[in-house]
Amino acid sequence: MRPQHSSQWRRRHSISAKWSVRIAFLSLMLFVVSGLGHRFEQIETPEFLWLLAIVAGLALLALLLALKGFTSLWRRGDIGFTRAFWGAVIALLVLVPFMTTLYQALVLPTIYDVSTDLTDPPALLDTGARTANMNPVINDQESRSLQANAYREVTGRRYDGSPDRILAAVKTVIANNGWTIVSQKGEPGETEEILVGVVARTWLLGFTSDVVIRLSDEGETTYVDMRSVSRYGTHDLGENADRITAFMAALDTEVQGVQPEEETTEVPPADNS
Repeated sequence: MRPQHSSQWRRRHSISAKWSVRIAFLSLMLFVVSGLGHRFEQIETPEFLWLLAIVAGLALLALLLALKGFTSLWRRGDIGFTRAFWGAVIALLVLVPFMTTLYQALVLPTIYDVSTDLTDPPALLDTGARTANMNPVINDQESRSLQANAYREVTGRRYDGSPDRILAAVKTVIANNGWTIVSQKGEPGETEEILVGVVARTWLLGFTSDVVIRLSDEGETTYVDMRSVSRYGTHDLGENADRITAFMAALDTEVQGVQPEEETTEVPPADNS
């Protein structure tokens, strides 16, 4: 009697799918750790930007491996759908901020210095914080033209009231935003112009901009200008314009909230007797 030989076809595990989820998870962890390190000022911005480039590269590699894994599953029936699926999902999750950034870079002007006054922007106060490898602070006419076309809502404000009361409102809004006042030039009643130097950081990843707020004494009114300059990157992705418009809107509310009440004269009731 002839022995019966049985053959069993064994499906292979997709190596691409396996490495896809591993590399995708690595990119996610690197993104989170480096982001926290930069947010809490343990990693400098230039190094953080290099880490972001590595994160994007790893996520792209993981996505390509996931696609290759799906192809192997379809053509050869390999095992590894779950790994390829999660590799693609995690990679896309990591790449979303980069795709958003790319879109903003394409549609918004390439500037890093935004001011409410295009002809005479407030001068940044010298605190020694800016170094030679940061963005230069210059009044570039081309950048001002780009700003004027893209951010028409970035304007200064004129308020009724003395500079001391408006300055108090400005400092309240600064504190509410969690910004840090690093210097002040001028005092209410002593100088016609007051400059308040501020360091502002984005709430998520902690990118830093130097901000100056100028209060001009006009007698019965006070005019407020503002300037925000990113320390790194030739493109601020609209962050400085958003910062100024949000600050001015908050200042409008704060100034209205502390407006002195108008004096009223009570009229005594008429005597009908």
